[in-house]
Amino acid sequence: MSHLTNRTVKPALLVLAAGMASRYGSAKQVEPLGPSNEVLLDYAVYDAIRAGFGKVVFIIRHDSKAVFEERVSRKIRARHPEVAIEYAFQAPRSFLPEKFVMPAGRTKPWGTAHAVLCASGVVREPFCVINADDFYGRASYQTIAGHLAGVRPDSLEFAMVGYQLEKTLSPNGSVTRGICKFDAGGFLSEIDEVKKLVRYGDDGKIYDSTEVKSPDGGSVYVKKGVAFGDTLPVSMNIWGLTPAIFPHLRRIFREFLGKSGQMAGSECYLPESIGRLISEKHATCKLFQTDGDWFGVTYKADAPVTRERLASLVKSGVYPMNLWA
Repeated sequence: MSHLTNRTVKPALLVLAAGMASRYGSAKQVEPLGPSNEVLLDYAVYDAIRAGFGKVVFIIRHDSKAVFEERVSRKIRARHPEVAIEYAFQAPRSFLPEKFVMPAGRTKPWGTAHAVLCASGVVREPFCVINADDFYGRASYQTIAGHLAGVRPDSLEFAMVGYQLEKTLSPNGSVTRGICKFDAGGFLSEIDEVKKLVRYGDDGKIYDSTEVKSPDGGSVYVKKGVAFGDTLPVSMNIWGLTPAIFPHLRRIFREFLGKSGQMAGSECYLPESIGRLISEKHATCKLFQTDGDWFGVTYKADAPVTRERLASLVKSGVYPMNLWA
């Protein structure tokens, strides 16, 4: 076993972009949002390259490759020919055991853990996982790159950037967030995925909720449980991982299929899988907390605000008017 770290090996950026965008209603991963028609993940790749990443892998559906080539990859290659760009494809039948019977009518992939597993054939270096529809900020890529430079490729020493809960809400509906628990050393001990988090107007606090359909066809959220603190760190799916996770994901995915594979809409999630590796004492995960801004496009109505925030960052000089000019 090598004890060398990765200071001479550039990490890869693994972009989860195969989701169905059911709440958004269209292919939000490639919707123009920047002032020069950049998509949101253009900013992710731009920041990652500046932080020292040397490879980008897009995890997509097979029918999305032409769109990604035209709207994203072509521009990056022209500006940064030294950066390798590769694709991994997530399909419902990817990595299924031979004897597994696909549920009738299943068309969606099997979640974020399955997505990362689908990239195991093209990722051989330490890597950072992100969502294509989230803006994480440059500092987070620098943090993950710094961590990955200090670990071996065969290490199960992972890292995650945790954002303050209040900065990850949407005014247009509920959100699902992984509430992070951590020990005195700053290592992640547990992730509790909470669905339908909403800030309520009566007391201004954030609660888990039950969604009830109103007579007009809309939704009404009814709070349940106790309030969550505004600054609690939550997972937004930005992870620093190594190829050593892949055999574990194969095992976890197979066990998931045996337990939940016939359930409609079931998914094998990356945060839960990493949480399991932590509880089994196979892995550790350093939690880097940030008070930096996050924004994204969970709902269609989030897009105008995202455009405004990107325009503001360009105006203040954080980004050029045209990222790839």
